[in-house]
Amino acid sequence: MSLVPLPAAVVPARGAFALTTETGLTAPAALHGVLAWLQGALRAGTGLPLRESASGSIRLELQPDLAPESYRLRVTPDRVRIQGGDPAGVFYGCQTLLQLLPPAVHRRSPITPGTDWVIGATTITDAPRFPWRGVLLDVARHFMPVHGVLRFIDQMAAHRLNRLHLHLTDDQGWRLEIGRHPRLTSVGGWRTETQIGSGPDAGTDGRPHGGYYTHDDIREIVAYAAGRFITVVPEIEMPGHVRAALAAHPELGVGAERLPVWTRWGIDDHVLNAEEHTVRFFCDVLDEVIELFPSPYVCVGGDEAPKARLRDDPASRARAAELGLDGVDGLPGWFLGRIGRHLAGHGRRMLGWDDLLEGDLPAGATLLSWRGMSGAVVAARRGHDVISCPDNHAYLDYRQSDLDTEPIPQSVVLDLDRVYAFEPVLAELSPEEARHVIGGQANIWTEYMDSGRVVDYFAFPRLAAIAEVLWTPACLRDLPGFRERMETHLLRLEAMGIEFRRPQGPQPWQQRPGIAGRPRTDEERDAHIARITRRSYPPVNALTGHAP
Repeated sequence: MSLVPLPAAVVPARGAFALTTETGLTAPAALHGVLAWLQGALRAGTGLPLRESASGSIRLELQPDLAPESYRLRVTPDRVRIQGGDPAGVFYGCQTLLQLLPPAVHRRSPITPGTDWVIGATTITDAPRFPWRGVLLDVARHFMPVHGVLRFIDQMAAHRLNRLHLHLTDDQGWRLEIGRHPRLTSVGGWRTETQIGSGPDAGTDGRPHGGYYTHDDIREIVAYAAGRFITVVPEIEMPGHVRAALAAHPELGVGAERLPVWTRWGIDDHVLNAEEHTVRFFCDVLDEVIELFPSPYVCVGGDEAPKARLRDDPASRARAAELGLDGVDGLPGWFLGRIGRHLAGHGRRMLGWDDLLEGDLPAGATLLSWRGMSGAVVAARRGHDVISCPDNHAYLDYRQSDLDTEPIPQSVVLDLDRVYAFEPVLAELSPEEARHVIGGQANIWTEYMDSGRVVDYFAFPRLAAIAEVLWTPACLRDLPGFRERMETHLLRLEAMGIEFRRPQGPQPWQQRPGIAGRPRTDEERDAHIARITRRSYPPVNALTGHAP
């Protein structure tokens, strides 16, 4: 059984269960949504009617002795029984059921009439290792239409991932309709062209790019994800990565300079000012975000916010003095503190990148540790929850091999083996500290991914490795076994219509010949991360957990 992610316990038995035209499904009212989903998933590829029936031989049940998201799947020759601690657990059991069938079950229509849809008898008991099993999808750099996002949600669900971190705003585009501030999308949602290579000398394509999600679009995405037990976590960047917002509203920036939406990649040095009207503006934005997204977490970014313009700006220096700060370097932390209190007042938790460790974090803030794992250690020792997403294991925009044919190769090589080696909890953390690591996620930054099929190439099969890291007990992870199971799993991805990277390398149409990237060695990457981490927060004493 080539199951991905690998379940906690599998006990094979004798015999098999066959799906036929007479097979029915049954479930209590609380599981009707899961039952309807399973009917649709099975009917498409098998062509079987699989009607709902009180005497159905495929039974979905809630089981109080199971934990949330956990399930027990038992297949005997005459029955399939899926029990879950909650509806999510039953849903994950259904996903495993699909993997027990031939890969063609994932197709949208039967391809081989007369196929025997047989499941070997077995008992599988399973539960996730972490509650946060996520993926960041960057729709700011390259906009992904709604149908593409829904398709990606289906791909996540098939791998039992449960958090879609939607990166909605950045220097290159604002992708969320804000009714109170329509210029954010009418102006900030569009750029005149796009950089097509890496580095300061890279050219541009000369083509306008843009798009945004209406309130109804977001409601559709959120509801579709919820039906698959995925929470959509919105990110609204501040106080850096705000060039698109400043193009629409120059008064929010330092010096109120009129700017276009940025057409380059990298870190722009324009940031928000710390005036009261700017705080109120972003509180207005977040009020609409809170209304649209039921997620308990709202990400505010907080990363890569240069302070050079603040230091050179008399108004910013005066504002820092007015607020009683030691200098302008404290303004970003003050700003985010106000935002954090606003979110807390609405019952939401602030989520941000580990750069936030530079200032005083609001109580209850959760950190995304991206510059390696040092941020995870610092935050956990300070009592903050952590989501591990180190760039050298979980940034799926990084190149997948040393081949010259890799499209626009970025940073270090993250092949399937290296991604599978990702460990979200470092051994140096005490058991109490380790409890603050609530999970991990992969990050898919789309500077060089201009369509869903390109996202497929960079995401898969590496996202399957991330899924197993976050679901399967650490003691059961086994790279040779994973590689062997992936041989069958690639057939599933193919049946799902995912244009994954082949083991032998990119296909000709997946290459980008003549467009330079920015490959790095591990030593170059480590030196760069060390420099930017030292600038952002002090080292932590390994014994006390406090900065010396």
